[in-house]
Amino acid sequence: MDIRAVFGRNLKHYRQRAGLSQAALAAKLDIDRAHISSMERAKQNVTIHTLWHLSLVLDVEPALLLEYRDPPEP
Repeated sequence: MDIRAVFGRNLKHYRQRAGLSQAALAAKLDIDRAHISSMERAKQNVTIHTLWHLSLVLDVEPALLLEYRDPPEP
């Protein structure tokens, strides 16, 4: 599986677990909602800086956003 797809699936999982919409997460990061959507759909490469900020907002270790699991654990 492509790492962008793994990341996108994990991002969506942890975003939903945090009870955040794409718009709410985007607002916390001061980015556009479409950027979140693109990341979740594996259409966007993510910088290490963005990965770090996402992990802080979602309260998860950065490695969890890159970890391949089928499916991600709750």
